[in-house]
Amino acid sequence: MLKTNSLVSINNNRDMERVVKVASQKAVVIFSKSSCCMCHAIKRLFYEQGVSPLIYELDEDMNGRDMERSLLRLGCSPAVPAVFIGGRFVGSANTVMTLHINGSLKKMLKDAGALWL
Repeated sequence: MLKTNSLVSINNNRDMERVVKVASQKAVVIFSKSSCCMCHAIKRLFYEQGVSPLIYELDEDMNGRDMERSLLRLGCSPAVPAVFIGGRFVGSANTVMTLHINGSLKKMLKDAGALWL
């Protein structure tokens, strides 16, 4: 018989697998919450760059809270917005804005196939 800790571990692994699976579905994936102002700002930034990211709204998914915990375990603090480029976790709003300001975000987007220019 499985112990409670084992069940928690199994569920954590499933949630992490879901995060990884979603993160690899498109060149740019943003885990977001529809009511989060920083999420909105990051989504706008990508749209203004000519990128069409996959937006995954955690507050619209019944397993969203568990996926949010998985994002925290990946090191995304706060958990949203969590940006993945080329299937790789890049960071949250502060990291993405820093990459944009120093010019390296555009190169990352080109390398991932999210931009062609």
